[in-house]
Amino acid sequence: MKKKLLTAIFVFSLWGNTQAQDVRHGYPFSPVPFTSVKVTDSFWGQRLKASREVTIPLAFSKCEESGRYENFVKAAHPSENYEVGGYSFDDTDVYKTIEGASYLLQTYPDKKLVAYIDSVLAIVAAAQEPDGYLYTSRTMNPKHPHAWSGSRRWEKVEDLSHEFYNLGHMVEGAIAHYQATGKRNFLDIAIRYADCVCREIGPGEGQQVRVPGHQIAEMALAKLYIVTGDRKYLDEAKFFLDQRGHTSRRDAYSQAHKPVVEQDEAVGHAVRATYMYAGMADVAALTGDTAYIHAIDRIWDNIVGKKYYITGGIGATANGEAFGANYELPNMSAYCETCAAIGNVYVNYRLFLLHGESKYYDVLERTLYNGLISGVSLDGGGFFYPNPLESRGQHQRQPWFGCACCPSNICRFIPSLPGYVYAVKDKDVYVNLFMSNEANLEVDKKGVVLEQQTRYPWDGDVAVSVKKNKAGAFAMKIRIPGWVRGQVVPSDLYRYSDGKRLGYSVKVNGQPMESELQDGYFTIERRWKKGDKVEVHFDMEPRVVKAHAKVEADRGRVAVERGPLVYCAEWPDNDFDITSVLVNRRPQFETVEKPDMLCGLTEIKTGAQVLGYDAEGRLTASDVELTLIPYYAWAHRGAGNMMVWLPQEVSATSPSMPATLASESRVDASHKTTALSAINDRLVPVDENDRSMAYYHWWPKKNSTEWITYEFPKPSKVSSSTVYWFDDEPWGGCRVPQSWKLYYKDEQGGWTPVSATGTYGTKKGVPNTVEFTPVQTTAMKLEVVLPKDNSAGVFEWEVE
Repeated sequence: MKKKLLTAIFVFSLWGNTQAQDVRHGYPFSPVPFTSVKVTDSFWGQRLKASREVTIPLAFSKCEESGRYENFVKAAHPSENYEVGGYSFDDTDVYKTIEGASYLLQTYPDKKLVAYIDSVLAIVAAAQEPDGYLYTSRTMNPKHPHAWSGSRRWEKVEDLSHEFYNLGHMVEGAIAHYQATGKRNFLDIAIRYADCVCREIGPGEGQQVRVPGHQIAEMALAKLYIVTGDRKYLDEAKFFLDQRGHTSRRDAYSQAHKPVVEQDEAVGHAVRATYMYAGMADVAALTGDTAYIHAIDRIWDNIVGKKYYITGGIGATANGEAFGANYELPNMSAYCETCAAIGNVYVNYRLFLLHGESKYYDVLERTLYNGLISGVSLDGGGFFYPNPLESRGQHQRQPWFGCACCPSNICRFIPSLPGYVYAVKDKDVYVNLFMSNEANLEVDKKGVVLEQQTRYPWDGDVAVSVKKNKAGAFAMKIRIPGWVRGQVVPSDLYRYSDGKRLGYSVKVNGQPMESELQDGYFTIERRWKKGDKVEVHFDMEPRVVKAHAKVEADRGRVAVERGPLVYCAEWPDNDFDITSVLVNRRPQFETVEKPDMLCGLTEIKTGAQVLGYDAEGRLTASDVELTLIPYYAWAHRGAGNMMVWLPQEVSATSPSMPATLASESRVDASHKTTALSAINDRLVPVDENDRSMAYYHWWPKKNSTEWITYEFPKPSKVSSSTVYWFDDEPWGGCRVPQSWKLYYKDEQGGWTPVSATGTYGTKKGVPNTVEFTPVQTTAMKLEVVLPKDNSAGVFEWEVE
């Protein structure tokens, strides 16, 4: 496939079915809009139903409860008495939820929903200033705006004000609403704000030169150009990209460390990065600037080759919600933000539309089925912000977040999913994803109706039937996934280590077909008739995966996947400590269908051993049957242990440690969370920078006195205590405590300070031991004074 842009009339239907208006530069490959694809699939149908019935109504209710709407009301009637709180990008949660609801309206018309959205937009419109500026964090109290906003417009837009970020999500939502309803009430709001930005930001006299601190305006403005035909929006998007690395903001965190066309590594905040790469692809497709594409290609190679999790997640570290160094892919501390997974889908989708190669869909599919949908519960009402690959029970989906970017992003993404299934180029029809559906396509401007039937991802049989064809002869190009062809990802970052070779077959009307794969596609060229049926079979077996030797976190470990799904071990399915498991060197697998479990899934079972120590400290091994479930389905049955990467070498194991007084104690704390189990799990950090261990913290509390208690199983004599403090500076909100103290429960049931013979240390990530006069007691209390401006946390608290 030639890696250059072709001139084509492009129906720009990315997430909004937007129609081109005399715009003649675009992607060579045209997506089939989601409104033309009716999903009848049980797997994805359940997700779409949950989005429609739970996620989007929940998001609207949270916008009401959290004061998102009230912010617009206040902005319409500014006052110096308003205290501007929350986040400077809270407005976007309203825009994103409207966007998702608008997608639903195109397939599920709902007059009540239309009226509700109109009522919200009336509030939004009233908050817009006469010149189009719309940013409630400033407008509601111009003299005392949000602390991140700066004293005047655009002053901190490259930092934390998010004024351009708000514009981007406003435009995306407005276009979706316009396409769904035909109404201009939201679109006109967005156009006025976009015009305001175009007037005030640019290279001309009297304009300011600024770039977005958080990218997304670039791809939104490109889309607005398609809708309106007004070139200034595309020019503004390109201006934002071309000026990056040339303004006062020149750091890797915001991808401004060098001009975008010179970049070759994914760095900094993962969501910002993927939104920028998507914007570069859009602008390149519309302007013909291939330098952008060469840069994205280099960055894509870096991600897929060195910075990509097996679950499809990106962004290894909580420090800046960012990409880490090459091969830095920790498991328990993996950030893998849900928004970053969505951004990764956006990028790979656009790269397919540019290059037409299946490898981009291999990456997209892995992210979609694993690291993206894990971010929302099966019922649509719970959300992950990070999506780690290992847990000790400290991770549970939440019904909402103060920073609600991930839930609202899920709102807008899931309903758009049907638009990713097919694509068309000239007289070629690309079948990219496998799910039961009926699709209306245009091939050479003539109608084609295809029906797809499958139980994918549970089995590898896919049938594509031609229900209608007015296009005559065309080529049907079926993606043969990398996992079928023996390629985990399009790089050497992961490899199958089990020696298996899966196969596939394709039949047309029962007759076997042969074809050389081109760019990962099996091509069937013929004059199609109504009733023609293509039957595709992919061998689908559990596979064992190993990571590149440079991925330190995965050395001596293996992962298990089947088809597009990555599997994990979770505590409810195994009556032993899964963190002490050792997988057999030549594992044999059994698959078990569980139609009534977690909306229906297929389990994988295999033999393994559990390592531990006996009373004398000798290593022991016990045979067990290890049960695995799809990664996306974890954390639906309560808090507990979960692992994706399973030890296969003894050097990677963590045998169950003998019980200690702390591990057998009942834990309580002033701030009760599921992470309490980390305090006495007998796991301690390697050093102050270790983020692989579970920890407990008091966030968001600060400048207060907090506590943890151990209630012993029986009266015990203790004389020392050791604490490992968690501190995630500079990005996080936890620091070592201002001070701390130990108490024991006396005979009267009161708390008495111990008589310490040493100092109370506050070094992070290392043992801080206090010796004290021995006491006989039933309980101990650790009392902590938090720093004035930060919280604090604990990896482990030992008592002896």
